[in-house]
Amino acid sequence: MNSNEVTLPEAQQMVDHWIKTIGVRYFSELTNLAILTEEVGELARIMARTYGDQSFKKSDEGKDMADEMADVLWVLICLANQTGVDLNEAFLKNIEKKTSRDKDRHQNNEKLK
Repeated sequence: MNSNEVTLPEAQQMVDHWIKTIGVRYFSELTNLAILTEEVGELARIMARTYGDQSFKKSDEGKDMADEMADVLWVLICLANQTGVDLNEAFLKNIEKKTSRDKDRHQNNEKLK
């Protein structure tokens, strides 16, 4: 791993440190859920204009898809920290679940061929 890479546990620690030293405190879980929804909406707007049929508006100028994805990740990490979720553990369990549940499903899906 190079110095520009961050693991999920490191990301959780970085966000927690930032919140406690710069951000004063976490917003409530429900506020962060609303913010997460807002950030996903901002990402969806860029995706719809970049890959969908909508055209860009003047107000869309300067919007960066990678930055919007990072905003989504930031708030998701906040929620994980607040609720005691280890994202690394949760992600590994989720991959395992998907692998065992879907091992043949996608291979056999005619729509994906």
